[in-house]
Amino acid sequence: MENPKNLILVIFGASGDLTARKLIPALFSLRTQNLLPEKFAIFGIGRTKISTEEFRVKMNSAIVSYSEEKVTGNDSIADFTKDLHYLSMDTAMLGDYQKLKELLKEYDENNGIGGNYIFYLATPPSLYEVIAINLSESGLCDQNEGFRRIIIEKPFGYDFESARNLNKTLHDLASEDQIFRIDHYLGKETVQNLLVTRFANGMFEPLWNRNYIDRIEITSAENIGVEQRGGYYDSSGALRDMIQNHLLQMVGLTAMEPPSSLDPDAIRNEVLKVFQSLQPIREEDVPLQVVRGQYTGSLIRGECVTGYRYEKGVAVDSRTETFVAIKFYINNWRWGGVPFYIRTGKRLPTRVTEIVIHFKPTPHHLFLRQSGKLSANQLIIRIQPDEGILLKFDMKQPGAGFNVKNVNMDFHYSDLADIRVPSAYERLLYDVMLGDSTLFSRDDEVETAWKFLDPIQKAWAKNPSIKVYGYPAGTWGPEHSNDLIEGEGLTWRYPCKNLADDELYCEL
Repeated sequence: MENPKNLILVIFGASGDLTARKLIPALFSLRTQNLLPEKFAIFGIGRTKISTEEFRVKMNSAIVSYSEEKVTGNDSIADFTKDLHYLSMDTAMLGDYQKLKELLKEYDENNGIGGNYIFYLATPPSLYEVIAINLSESGLCDQNEGFRRIIIEKPFGYDFESARNLNKTLHDLASEDQIFRIDHYLGKETVQNLLVTRFANGMFEPLWNRNYIDRIEITSAENIGVEQRGGYYDSSGALRDMIQNHLLQMVGLTAMEPPSSLDPDAIRNEVLKVFQSLQPIREEDVPLQVVRGQYTGSLIRGECVTGYRYEKGVAVDSRTETFVAIKFYINNWRWGGVPFYIRTGKRLPTRVTEIVIHFKPTPHHLFLRQSGKLSANQLIIRIQPDEGILLKFDMKQPGAGFNVKNVNMDFHYSDLADIRVPSAYERLLYDVMLGDSTLFSRDDEVETAWKFLDPIQKAWAKNPSIKVYGYPAGTWGPEHSNDLIEGEGLTWRYPCKNLADDELYCEL
């Protein structure tokens, strides 16, 4: 693996949780593997008025608390944090950007950086446009000497119009190859392995179509509530927070055609084609194809769990969804007639993200399982936790007769004791330093995804009679979500934390 060119990383929102929990620990991991540039510095930007030394102490604690590296002493951390600097500024004031520019130029010239800057916007979405405009007007986006790149966190916009307007603003200031829209799910090893599973194995790709697949199901569940983010979440909701980016990107990678090469645009072109083929959901069909819910108070293992409307920062009459399930189709030759189901929610029984490929049953049913149910094969790609792949198929039980039992053939990344699996942010930050945009969303992808969800947002806004179903915290969401699944007696898969324990109904 190559080392990136010398650069300065500027993090806006450096006093926030994302920087402490994810970014700094990921950068420290890159340092321990000697994957950072030879000359490298981090400048944290925030409203909080603290000194550089105080910032270094805070980030030291963050590394100890959240780093995946085995930290045996403070020497390596101290060597890393000496390259950390902090500047308190008002991101809305252009004059403050001139101060930042002068500070970066001075450090650049004194340390031979070469004019390469990356700006990471780890801020609320409302500040993306403001920061980008001020970076441009202050000349910080100019690439006269070195490269300038901008990393933007999700959600990218709030709907189709806002995403399109934000793209337009950014393109007036920087070229598309300077903009990296980050989706940390795409940095997960198992998501990337989806491409290898499909396109490197002759036994899967021939079956990956409407002739052999009955349905595809994607779940991203969280067992926590909104925690201290009630104010933000109540203006966002599960559709904006998870569906538009994480889940639709996984749909794109699951359903895409083989790319012509591993070139970033070749892969993203195929994902875009999937989004363009999504069958539009009419506003009048939203109640039939979309179920939204909101968790209510519950007793979980003797502990009282607060309902969403009683969380700090949430309106008492809020209709913001904490759970969404959608049924849709992809109108192309490969997937015509195959239903896709995606769901996400908070306060569900366990934290899990997975893709389930349900294969069609055999055309003639010679055997029944002991349960009396017809057998069908499943391929489960577990994104998190217990990352791995599980194949479910039927085998004859020893003894007389043809008693059939469903068995598992599984692989776990944890079994690779000699191979380190990098964190998502670690991989993505490294890619930005190299200028590799493969795992980042392109402008047209983002807009097309939002366009697909636009009728859902409009239907919810226009029609208050569309229900927001309550579901007790610690359950798998509204029971009505099972009504989306086509086929008698079919329901969503109820996964557990451990990949192989998939038939159990899990509790917190």
